[in-house]
Amino acid sequence: MSTPLPRSQFAVTQRYAYLNHAAVGVLPQTTLERLEQHLRAHATGGVLGTFPYEQRMAEFRARIGSLIGARGRDVAVVPNTNAGATVLAQGVAWRQDDEVLLCDNEFPANAVPWLALRARGVRVRELDTSQGRLTPDRLRREIGKQTRAIALSWVSYADGYRHDLGALAEIAHAAGAWLFVDAIQGLGAFPIDVRALGVDALFAGGAKWLLALQGVGLLYVGEELLDRLNVALPGWRSVADMWDFHNHAQPYVDDASRFEAGTPSFLGALSMASSIELLERADPDRIGSHVLELTDRLVEGLSRCGAEIVSLRAPGCASGIVLFRVPGVASVALGRALQAHGVVTTWRANGIRVAPHGYNTAAEIDRLLEALPECAAALASNPS
Repeated sequence: MSTPLPRSQFAVTQRYAYLNHAAVGVLPQTTLERLEQHLRAHATGGVLGTFPYEQRMAEFRARIGSLIGARGRDVAVVPNTNAGATVLAQGVAWRQDDEVLLCDNEFPANAVPWLALRARGVRVRELDTSQGRLTPDRLRREIGKQTRAIALSWVSYADGYRHDLGALAEIAHAAGAWLFVDAIQGLGAFPIDVRALGVDALFAGGAKWLLALQGVGLLYVGEELLDRLNVALPGWRSVADMWDFHNHAQPYVDDASRFEAGTPSFLGALSMASSIELLERADPDRIGSHVLELTDRLVEGLSRCGAEIVSLRAPGCASGIVLFRVPGVASVALGRALQAHGVVTTWRANGIRVAPHGYNTAAEIDRLLEALPECAAALASNPS
């Protein structure tokens, strides 16, 4: 099986079967080289080295926007997923009795910013996902006249469930609500067109499937939403001409960069734009198909091994994340044992999470499947 992303770009393949992109992705070689150039320029020239990257911020935003079907002016470079959610949560002019719908299995980055609104009188209702996922049918039942926004993850970090964003956006808009999407566990693994789907705002950190540095992310704000959001955390770069330092009366810049506030991480923006360039050359559609082929292969193999597949794998909701456990074997101990065999995953008490990307191979999936019975048997016979 050929890989959409060239394996020569990923030094991690020399040591590990790295199947852990839902935790932290890895830097491609071209991105690493560009970051090294940036750091050398900073070290040897100070502002003479960093200012050229400042001048490239519009280019970086355009590159990010191209990946999601948006314009560069619709994109802000933010520190992380949490920052994107906070811009939205604090930017909406909430009215008395407004409601936000939230799934109860969201990662805290897309939960805490919304739950904090309860102190302002906003009703934040957490939907019990043990009673069913947020399908279009369920949203029709749950949405009400006071629902102002639905905030959800495109792909669940815990088990990889992928939501039908287009159908959810249509239902939300018919009820007069916005759809705000945390895309960190899908963006980079699967293609997306935010405008075609009707997503009102989207945010994501770059350090997972986007293969960028930690501490950088993106925020997309749709054109119709832009001027309806307050700039809750304004900064010197929020204004129309940030270089006119003493013109304190000037308006905000007329694009999403108003939400960047202070000086962004040029290094982080460079890492994200560089890795996105590689993703786009590989073709996001090919990457998504490849990732699903790998996870399907994994699920088939795990089933033969007697493992319990926790993730839902129906067409349309499967993703690059598979959560499994082996009955009678502690998942944390099993994950450690697999890592000792060079297979890197995420392991928690509720199971082992596997997340391959576009450069991973069938042979690496098979490496996990071959090591699993040996590791599980050893632990079952000696659980201590």
